[in-house]
Amino acid sequence: MASEAASLHGKTALVTGAAKRLGAATALELARHGANVVIHYGKSQAEANHVAEQISALGVRPWTLPANLGDPEAAEGLFDRAVRLAGPIDILVNNASIFPRTGLATLSAADLHANIDVNALAPLLLSRRFFAQGRPGCVVNFLDARITDYDTEHAAYHLSKRMLFSLTRMMALEFAPAVRVNAVAPGLILPPEGEDQSYLERLAHTNPLGRHGDARDVTDAVLFLIRSEFVTGQVIFIDGGRHMKGALYGL
Repeated sequence: MASEAASLHGKTALVTGAAKRLGAATALELARHGANVVIHYGKSQAEANHVAEQISALGVRPWTLPANLGDPEAAEGLFDRAVRLAGPIDILVNNASIFPRTGLATLSAADLHANIDVNALAPLLLSRRFFAQGRPGCVVNFLDARITDYDTEHAAYHLSKRMLFSLTRMMALEFAPAVRVNAVAPGLILPPEGEDQSYLERLAHTNPLGRHGDARDVTDAVLFLIRSEFVTGQVIFIDGGRHMKGALYGL
């Protein structure tokens, strides 16, 4: 059981991409600590409904909302729809992202726009609407530990997550003091879709801790940032220390 100090009872969170993977894990962990959760999804309605059932069983309220975050108008409208459905939002978790394979040599304008729209612009639009509520709250953005490195096979994704890193710090300054904006940057946590656990085990040697993490490591970091009322503009890397390789003194 969460302690009274740690409880999010009475709070309402909007989690994007909450139907699967780390988004679902985050939504469920917030619910375990007492938060009501708006579960955003793109196309995964059945999975979103399953997460909602699990959240309801925890004694808090879930809602599901579809939206195409690749459409800026739909992305911005998602927040207002969530408020109409669930009331004021206290916590915004920008987790949803796309991860297509794109190399720099073949990167098209459409590839770049698609990644930026979902991975950077949607979090900005949602966060601005969150701030416009005029009430205290916090935003947690999902980055990627590889923003300190160069991911040659996912150039558009890499650029969009670097943009979200900059936006995290910009919003932390712009939205203070009422709204805190932080980020988590997962590393070797879940295998990519289509891979199994052996993928993580093969790469465990690439970080200083010599192992992989799991979803709980990420959700613990998200909870820390939500509860830590004197922390803003920060990124927590959940990657076994890999981000320090070649970047010992910062980004």
